[in-house]
Amino acid sequence: MGGRVNAQTPTDLDSQAAAEATLRALERAIDDPATPASTRTLLVQARDALHASLAEAEAARKRYRTMFDAVPDPTSIIGLDGTVLDLNAAGMAAYRRPREDIVGRPIHVLNPDLPRDHMDPVLEALDRGDSYVIEVSNMRADGTRFPVEVHSANIEYDGRRAIVAVARDLSTRWESESKYRLLLESIDKGVVLFQADQDSGLHAVSANPAAHRIFGLAPGENLQRSFKPADWKIVGENGQELTAEQQPAMRAMRTGQIIESTVLGMFHLPSRQMTWISVTHVPVFSAGGSEPTQVFALFSDVTALKRDNALFDRTQALAHVGGWEWDRVNQQLYLTGEVRRILGRGNAPETMLELLDCLRPHHRQPLQTALNRLVDVNAGFDLELQGLRENGHAFWIRMIGEAEAGNPSATRLSGTIQDITQRKQAEDVLRIQARTDPLTGLMNRDAILGELSAMLGTPGQDSIAVLYVDLDRFKTVNDVLGHAAGDELLVTAAQRIVGAAGHEGLIARFGGDEFLIVCATGDDPSRPERLANALLEAFRDGFRFGEDEFTITASIGIAYAPEDGNRPQQLIQNADAAMYDSKRRVRNGWQTFTPELAQRQQDRLQIETHLRRAADNDEFHLVYQPQVDLRHGRVIAAEALIRWENHQLGEMRPDVFIGHAETTGDIVRIGGWVLREACRQVHEWREQGYGIVRVAINVSYRQFLAEDLAASVRDALAEFGLPGSALELEFTERVLIEDAPDTVKTFMALRELGVVLTIDDFGEGYSALNYVRRLPIHGLKLSQLFVQGVPDNQSDVAVCRAVAAIARSLGLGLVAEGVESEAQRQFLVQLGVPVGQGFLFAPGLAPDEFVHRLDRNPDLAHA
Repeated sequence: MGGRVNAQTPTDLDSQAAAEATLRALERAIDDPATPASTRTLLVQARDALHASLAEAEAARKRYRTMFDAVPDPTSIIGLDGTVLDLNAAGMAAYRRPREDIVGRPIHVLNPDLPRDHMDPVLEALDRGDSYVIEVSNMRADGTRFPVEVHSANIEYDGRRAIVAVARDLSTRWESESKYRLLLESIDKGVVLFQADQDSGLHAVSANPAAHRIFGLAPGENLQRSFKPADWKIVGENGQELTAEQQPAMRAMRTGQIIESTVLGMFHLPSRQMTWISVTHVPVFSAGGSEPTQVFALFSDVTALKRDNALFDRTQALAHVGGWEWDRVNQQLYLTGEVRRILGRGNAPETMLELLDCLRPHHRQPLQTALNRLVDVNAGFDLELQGLRENGHAFWIRMIGEAEAGNPSATRLSGTIQDITQRKQAEDVLRIQARTDPLTGLMNRDAILGELSAMLGTPGQDSIAVLYVDLDRFKTVNDVLGHAAGDELLVTAAQRIVGAAGHEGLIARFGGDEFLIVCATGDDPSRPERLANALLEAFRDGFRFGEDEFTITASIGIAYAPEDGNRPQQLIQNADAAMYDSKRRVRNGWQTFTPELAQRQQDRLQIETHLRRAADNDEFHLVYQPQVDLRHGRVIAAEALIRWENHQLGEMRPDVFIGHAETTGDIVRIGGWVLREACRQVHEWREQGYGIVRVAINVSYRQFLAEDLAASVRDALAEFGLPGSALELEFTERVLIEDAPDTVKTFMALRELGVVLTIDDFGEGYSALNYVRRLPIHGLKLSQLFVQGVPDNQSDVAVCRAVAAIARSLGLGLVAEGVESEAQRQFLVQLGVPVGQGFLFAPGLAPDEFVHRLDRNPDLAHA
């Protein structure tokens, strides 16, 4: 890939515009009656030539884009300064970003770990005429990484030198290599890899730990020295020494065929130790090769078995277990003691019919057929059969048979019987485990996807419904009581779901606290909705953990095939969207998928895309809602409220875009902008002579986790020369329930700065008093959810009185939100709540409108 590639991509808009202008001028000259005929002929020729040139350029551009997008690996064009100039369709799919999020930005957007001088070695290699290959980890839009092998080469792009980089995804290869190494290190079978050698035939290049153990080799011992041919004598099962050409390893190398189940004696001359192994040799071909270059030896130590009795010696080449022999003429069946033990019969079978009676009915006919073929055409057999012992326990055997050697009439048949019960049980366990969620015992994600795919692919299948079930407030239990209680909740929830759904659908734990139910509607179109109602009823009772009780409800989304999708992922995605719509509307409910939901999904994606660039495009602004002394009406502080106006989407309500920002993580950047903008505004008011106005801002829990909040606040205050008392930070109750040492440390650091710390919307969550008293906070904010119901709603009155009592008992300040009527104000004053905010006093005001309020508030205006 070291050569230079010319990408014909006529994207120069100025050149295209100039060409089009020239065409128009030519057309005007041709149509001008004053133009001489000879000149008009030349002009027509020039016009046609220019038309052809433009058409050829457009065709070249389309060919380039078609070829570029046809490359199956993520491919990008990179400028010499590291800027991404173009990206193909495979790249957009791999990085899960639209083209405009990458093109025009530094290559660090795909690989943030690159050093500053990362282009230097690339250019050096390309200048030498070499290609440049490197393995790195690239990043998707959601922050996840995946390994790639990047091949870079020169390319001419828009008439200038650039670099084309092709990224090959290595995830599958890395996973395969890792699993291969783990398998070799963990199995109890010896594995040795032999390499072809022109001088000595074969030499060992690697061996797994089991091989070292079987041959008594120390870990890390030199294999070529340990397996030096002169130190070993290799004999066959009958004790005859084998030449190098007779040895199965050389036969596998010479013929390119697998040499199976050969019993060899390995006699080590220096130590005079004999080790018997049962070995299979597998030739290994290099890519594109027609002859093997290596041979794998896979073996078991059968030394102890070789020392057993003569009958076992005779049959061990087949299965290393007990033997059987059937005399067809006398109808006598002879079994070794090991076989009698395997069959678990007090009276061992003495005829083949009695042996058949030990097997399950559906396994008798395959054995009878195999015995007949063995008699008729001398065709050996190898069967896995299931039977029952006298104690009622099932067993599995591997039965191998062959005719008596040298007897054309095949009057005697013999073979081995091996107990494979444990292997079969282990296979069943592994098969079940591969499809089962280990915590709840339900089907897991892979299993339900497979079942759903099979159902959707069945011709004539009735309509299928997918119910997507998500537990509401599960994280609260997990955070408050710990993961053990969270696991207990998931197990109990799974039991309730199974009890509600019964046998009417397939049930799976899809991940986390999400469950999936797949059912065919059949002749009952209302079955999915009936199941959804039964599930909601199952979650009506609370969940108890010791002395604590939590109300955990469920939000359910329903999607139907084929109306809402005919592929598993599409159907599940739409059910998931319906579930989130149900959770948004009202928890503990269900919602079916609709085309309107699909449109909302598209709208959400559009919002998130614009939101990601809103801060950079200066689309945010703050308004300030006064916080008022409820008795005297004086403005004593303000809360900064963010507003977003996008030139395409228009004015967006905070309750719409804040949730999206929390989901995508953009809230961290937005919160940083709010912090700095609020401090800048307070500084500006101070410069205008209004003194220090304390401004409250909301801090997201994601923002609290993602950065050193105390350092960010310290820097913002220092930048604008403000004291800590100019700032109030409002946190949700989620910060309380974390109760981690880092949380307390951060709060102490903020308090030392003089910042006022408040818990917002107190009373909506599950906070207990011990959480409140542990953190060094200054005050609480009484949620408008409760304020709006006073003084008439007695439940809201009770909550307000409780929160006011908590604030008084802990010596905390209290601010009431959402005060909209005089009756509410009077109630709060009588309750002893000192400060309030809401539409009764003012909505969020622009900075200049807010200072007009300050002009009517001399105490604060000249503070």
